[in-house]
Amino acid sequence: MAIPWGSIKSAVIFFGPILLPKAIAWYREAFSAPQRHGLKIIPLSAPLRRTVALLIAVAVVFLLLCLPVFSPENIFTLTQSRLQIPADVLFTRLSSLRPNRALTDSDLSLRARFTSLESRLLYLQFGPSVLASCPFCTSDDPRSYLYYALPDILTPNLFNLVIIALATSSLLTMDNKPTSRAVAPRFRTPFTLASVVLATFDLYRVATYNHTANARALRLNEIDFFFWSARRSRYLLLAVVDITLAFVVHMSGTNRAFVAPPPAAERVEAIARQLAGTKGRVNAAGVVKNTVLRDEELRGRSVTYWAHEVRLMREMMEEREVVEGVNDALQNRIDIAGIERDAEAYAKAMLAPLVGEGGEGKVEVVG
Repeated sequence: MAIPWGSIKSAVIFFGPILLPKAIAWYREAFSAPQRHGLKIIPLSAPLRRTVALLIAVAVVFLLLCLPVFSPENIFTLTQSRLQIPADVLFTRLSSLRPNRALTDSDLSLRARFTSLESRLLYLQFGPSVLASCPFCTSDDPRSYLYYALPDILTPNLFNLVIIALATSSLLTMDNKPTSRAVAPRFRTPFTLASVVLATFDLYRVATYNHTANARALRLNEIDFFFWSARRSRYLLLAVVDITLAFVVHMSGTNRAFVAPPPAAERVEAIARQLAGTKGRVNAAGVVKNTVLRDEELRGRSVTYWAHEVRLMREMMEEREVVEGVNDALQNRIDIAGIERDAEAYAKAMLAPLVGEGGEGKVEVVG
C-alpha cells in the first residue's frame, strides 16, 4: 500500500495550527504538575523499577527482531535475482548457497509454489512462511493467504497487549506502603488503545496492499519487499510504544512529570503530619525555655549572654561608620512608613483573637 504523502501533507497543514498549540500546552501542563501539587522528586520504587525493566527488555527484543539477521530469508535479495527469473535458475542459485548444495524442505515447498508471477507477488506480500506452509491457499484466491497470515500479524500485537497489561497491573506495580499511589495503572487505557490502533492499522495495511504493483518491477532495486518492511515497522512501532510507556512510568513514578494530584485523604494526612511536626517543635522550644527559666545556673547564663549581647550591639552602634551607614539607609533605602504599616497589620492579625470578636482595640507599634 503506497503512503498517500499528499493527503498526509494536506492534513498536517490543516490540523497543525490547531493541534500544535494544544500539544505545547499539554506538554507544559504535564511537566509543571509536580510544582502545582507540591510534590518532590523521589527515587523510583522497586515495583516501578521492575515495570520499567520489563518494558525496556521487551522493547529491546522487538528492536533486535528488526535486524536483518533475525528476519525471514528473502531469496531474491539472497540470490540477487530479478522477480521474473525462471524458477529453476532461482533455486539453482539458492542451492549453491546452501550447505552441500541441498535445498531445505521449505525451499522445496516454495519451489513448488513458484509456478506463476502471481505466487511471487504474494510471496513479497505475505512472506516465505505463509506461501510455503499454507495448506489451503491458492493464487486464484489471494485472500486465503491473508487468512492464514493473520496469526503471524496479530501475535506480536497481542503479546505486547499482554505485556502492557502486566506492566500496568497493580499486582506488579504496587508495594505495601500505605502512601503509595497507583502510578502505572493510570496509563493502561491510553497505551492499550494505542496498541489496538497499531494492530488495526497493521492488519489494514497488509489487507489493502496492492501486490500487483510489483509486477512492473524489472530490476531488483525496483521491487517493493513489502513483507519485510511491514514486519520491520511493526516491531519498531511496538518497541516505541513500550519505550514510551517506560518513560512515562519513570517520570510519573519519580514525580518529575505526568503526575496525578494526591487523593484528598493523603493531602489531609500530609498537612496533619506537618502541623504535628510544627507543634512538636514549638512544644520542644517551650520546654527548653521553661527549663532555662527554672534553673538558676542556666538562667544566670542566659542573663549574662543577653547582657553581653546588648553591650556589644551598643558599642557597635556607637561606631562612626555604622552610624553613617544606618542614617544613609534610613534616609535613602528603607521605607520606614511601609515597614510600620506592615508591622501594625501583623500585630493586629496576631492580637485579633485576644481583642475578641467585634471588640475595639488599637495596636500601637513603637519604632
